Amino acid sequence: MSRTDDAVVQLIARDARVIAGVEQLRFFPLAAVSGRGNPAIADAIARAAVDPAGSSILSGTHPAAVALAEELLALVPARDPDAQRRVYLGHAGTDANDVAIRGCRHATGRPRVLAFEQGYHGGLGSAQGVSGVHVAAGAQADPGVWFLPYPDRYRPHTGDAATVVDDVLRRAEAGLAEGTTAAVIVEPLQSDGGLIVPPAGFLAGLRALCDAHGAYLIVDEVKVGLGRTGRTHAFEHQAVVPDVVTLGKALGGGLPLSAAIGPAAVLDEPTASALMTTVGNPISCAAALAVLALVRDGATTRSAEERGAELRSQLEQYAASGRPGAERIGDVRGLGLSLGVELVSGREDSTPDPLLTAKVAYRAWELGAVAYPVRGNVLELTPPLGITAREVERAAAILAQAIDDAATGSVSDEQIAPYRGW
Repeated sequence: MSRTDDAVVQLIARDARVIAGVEQLRFFPLAAVSGRGNPAIADAIARAAVDPAGSSILSGTHPAAVALAEELLALVPARDPDAQRRVYLGHAGTDANDVAIRGCRHATGRPRVLAFEQGYHGGLGSAQGVSGVHVAAGAQADPGVWFLPYPDRYRPHTGDAATVVDDVLRRAEAGLAEGTTAAVIVEPLQSDGGLIVPPAGFLAGLRALCDAHGAYLIVDEVKVGLGRTGRTHAFEHQAVVPDVVTLGKALGGGLPLSAAIGPAAVLDEPTASALMTTVGNPISCAAALAVLALVRDGATTRSAEERGAELRSQLEQYAASGRPGAERIGDVRGLGLSLGVELVSGREDSTPDPLLTAKVAYRAWELGAVAYPVRGNVLELTPPLGITAREVERAAAILAQAIDDAATGSVSDEQIAPYRGW
């Protein structure tokens, strides 16, 4: 539908009058009025809706929830194949991470959690309190959290990309050595913190430190798991096996569903301490089973790796092209179809340029592509895993044109003023 269609304009105006601002993160006047999903997922949802087996797993169980938990245990590797593991089924990454954190604290009797600056693990409760991006924006920090810098090779906190991992691990060891840390929670690729791909050895170093000091390693795969990075799990890029893995977003195929997979000691006790009426409902579980069938097939994961490489290559070619906005690209990075484009005032001084980034996102929307600013000056690119090579080429062309246009003044401050983003 046209972006100037009267119905869309009216919908956006109605939205502004009735939807709570606390749940809005808007960068341009986007309204989705229709769409097409994966036929296998849609069929699974329709069949489950016709004959749903109950409404949840709160006071009983049903086949789809048990089957989904079994599938997840088979899909997510175990550190100890002989140890019992469990699956928590929830609604969103927020509650999956909240349950994982509370479970690790209960299992160890320890209060501290090590997390990372500019990390994101959820929008409520303990998950929000250990999310560096929220705390930096003014949210209340969890009483037991200790934030560490996330290793960024483009903007190393040490001033030297070669030393960032060693420095972070040294800080982590200092916290773990006190014996009060229940868990380290980490994104294998920091999304809202700027699409930062950690250097080799980072996750393995955290794994070794957790083992040495009796803490759990929670890897948050909510945003980047299930094939998006070109691997089934993003932590596979660094060849580690976490204690607890959290999943969400793609898991439900568009429906609210999340999961935490980890040791029984973490997810069994205290009994009935994470209750929500519709968790594990049969319709969401049916969708997830269809999603996992696609993941097992592997075609979407391979496509994410191939299309991601193409998109990154085309953006790098634009950055080297000499076009009007090319010198405003400081870095292009990512894994699979989770990519970031860092925009700067100029390549020589690499000063972050959040205003330009907001204008590029707005202009890209006008031209027909969706890209979200994160960490102020990074464009987050997370297209559907089924994107085609032709669509990748078109997306790269739109983004290049949007950067050129924004860099040469085609988007005014007034146009982006209503969209505050983060």
